[in-house]
Amino acid sequence: MRVIFFLLFCSTVADGQSDSSFVMLLEEYQRYDRRDSTDVWGVQTDAAVQEEIAFLEDLRSRVPAPERLSDALRTDRALLDFVLDDRLYRLRFGHHLFPLDAEGGFLASVIYRFSGRPITTEEAYRKRIGALRGLPEFFANQQRNMRGGLLEGKVNPFRVIELNLALIDRQLATPVGESIFVDSVLDEAGKAELTRLTRDSIYPAYASLRDFLVTEYLPALPPGIGIAEITDGKEFYRQRVRFFTSTDLTPEEVFATGEAEVARIRAEMDTIIARTEFAGTYAEFLGFLRSDAQFYAASPQALLDRAAWITNRIQTAAPRYFSQLPRMPLVVAPVPAALAPNYTGGRYSPGSYTDQRAGQFWVNTYDLPSRPLYTLPALALHEGVPGHHTQMMLAAELEGMSDFRRDLYLSAFGEGWALYCEYLGEEMGIYETDYEKFGRLTYEMWRACRLVVDPGMHYFGWSRERAVEYMAANTALSLREVNSEIDRYIGWPGQAVSYKMGELTIRRLRKEAEAALGDNFDLAEFHKLVLGDGAVTMALLEETVHDYIARKTDD
Repeated sequence: MRVIFFLLFCSTVADGQSDSSFVMLLEEYQRYDRRDSTDVWGVQTDAAVQEEIAFLEDLRSRVPAPERLSDALRTDRALLDFVLDDRLYRLRFGHHLFPLDAEGGFLASVIYRFSGRPITTEEAYRKRIGALRGLPEFFANQQRNMRGGLLEGKVNPFRVIELNLALIDRQLATPVGESIFVDSVLDEAGKAELTRLTRDSIYPAYASLRDFLVTEYLPALPPGIGIAEITDGKEFYRQRVRFFTSTDLTPEEVFATGEAEVARIRAEMDTIIARTEFAGTYAEFLGFLRSDAQFYAASPQALLDRAAWITNRIQTAAPRYFSQLPRMPLVVAPVPAALAPNYTGGRYSPGSYTDQRAGQFWVNTYDLPSRPLYTLPALALHEGVPGHHTQMMLAAELEGMSDFRRDLYLSAFGEGWALYCEYLGEEMGIYETDYEKFGRLTYEMWRACRLVVDPGMHYFGWSRERAVEYMAANTALSLREVNSEIDRYIGWPGQAVSYKMGELTIRRLRKEAEAALGDNFDLAEFHKLVLGDGAVTMALLEETVHDYIARKTDD
């Protein structure tokens, strides 16, 4: 008996040591993950990439085996493994050699860093000066990386470069004093200094980058739009699908799922069209939705007001479906003007308890005839409550969770949850008209079409025109939105398939719980369960729900 007790004691001590060493390892990873906030721009030179690879490999070699950790830390370990595998793959592949996307890539990061951040203190002013002084070298390093990408055949496609040239041209056409680098500075002396720095250093850096893209980069690009066009591009796409769905699905399986979902959703759409008594074909109905003035706001403020009213109605209904909602407030705001022309119809800008910043449901007020009101309820549910705002801010409030877990965002979980919330809006009574219900279906159809057009372009060789035609024929999205969405997929291979695959998993798990528990099923409790661990892979979520069903059944 003494021998058994001694062995159990040694095992407990060893497990405790493993737990504490793993917690320290997670903290080490967090310091690495947040390095950009102290390094201003996080420049990736070839030497820095090799150092990152060595650091991450060493980190992974020190991760304890699952059986050496307590149950509370095994989820952290599984998620760390998932994240480390992806980061190492991208670094080894050379993902940093093609750093642009349809919304700007590293150029968009500059806009995010400076836009809407007023300078009211000396410390903030000094940080702004330091960031601006480092910006030309940041651009120069990105240019060196892209030149290396040309040599290795790992490049951004032609369409992405066209969009980024337009972004650069808009920046250079903005008077220096009205630029995002200067206009938020309240002190006149500081504004004069930043104006000089922007005129003499920042704008020339943009012009130099533009010259490189036009004269050297564009002429060397392959003709196609898909990632399969670059060196080892097909394998890269297969890995992106695995990462963004957090499953072992193949591009072929994703494509087939998409075709089946498109057919199912189309049948539901036809039912709604019949209820409206519209006399015409499906294509004519889409034309009616895209052109009739009743479906569009007369002014940017009217669109923002409508979005705010819908958000208020959702927040009023939410407590009936959720036992826990975030403390952080949610506000409606326009997409920043510097981003709006290439941007989607809306997005969530996360709140921060540290920075005392409310969560923002961004609504794109650029080109109002492309922003239909009938899709606004689905957009509000997705981006705000109970979608991204609820999911992210509840994760930020979770107690006893590592910073690694609290900060983690996985697309299949986050986007899958947000798309599930669009569906939940039906039960919440948010869609008031058949047109809004059709808008919900057109958003679901949009995500189903992604399962077709994303692998279509990146794996099966579809042209941009074919992808645009497919999405325009199957959704009621405006043609501007269709084109901007297709451009986004071109510049972000694989991410677009995460939404629908994640949502299908969450809806399937809910059906399993409802069938198994019957009258004992509690929807608010299920939602708390799904959101209770922060962002997780689909495999971990499935394990959590199945354990929950087993416990409830035993009770």
